[in-house]
Amino acid sequence: MARGKVQMRRIENTASRQVTFSKRRSGLLKKAYELSVLCDAEVGVIIFSQKGRLYEFSSSSEIQNTIDRYRRSSNDADTYKANMEQYLLHLKQETTDMERKIELLEVSLRKLSGQCLGSCSTDEIQMIGDQLERSLGGIRARKAQLFNDKIQQLQEKVSRGIRRMRVRSRQTLLYSWLYKSSNFVWCNSGEVSERRECKASCKVLCKSLAVNSLSESSSNR
Repeated sequence: MARGKVQMRRIENTASRQVTFSKRRSGLLKKAYELSVLCDAEVGVIIFSQKGRLYEFSSSSEIQNTIDRYRRSSNDADTYKANMEQYLLHLKQETTDMERKIELLEVSLRKLSGQCLGSCSTDEIQMIGDQLERSLGGIRARKAQLFNDKIQQLQEKVSRGIRRMRVRSRQTLLYSWLYKSSNFVWCNSGEVSERRECKASCKVLCKSLAVNSLSESSSNR
């Protein structure tokens, strides 16, 4: 026969209530023991009957140890909650201060751009003008520095170009003198070689010989 659903309300019959309490208490304590053994959990159960009789179970040596642990955990939770509330209040205060600073900066920016000047006094107008003058001075100084740096870079490029032109001019004079000399001739590759068969199979220009000959010729002059 199927068991009917138990209604969750106080049992009026004293005998039935006492029997139900005894059965449910034993089942609860059994389940607490099974939970502590199977799951290696610290379990504590405290039951007071209608007449004030105490029934307890603890998986540790004494239930007082479990109660102390519960109190410590509860105190830690309360402390954490209080700290979080204080931290949230601090964040709200910082947010309010930041919003106020942003509003002041926006008003100052509008004044610097020439807006909302109707409510400004003569001293405020003078302060805004002085601030703009200082800002313009800094901008002009930075602009002049950038122009000077650019001019210096261009001058360095021109100097490098002039040096390269001088080197090429010296090379041209050297090749011209070598061409007029009887010991050297121009090769098809554009280089200068000695007017004799080179011992190397590639017939590469012996530049050291040409430079030495030029040095000797200059010393003789």
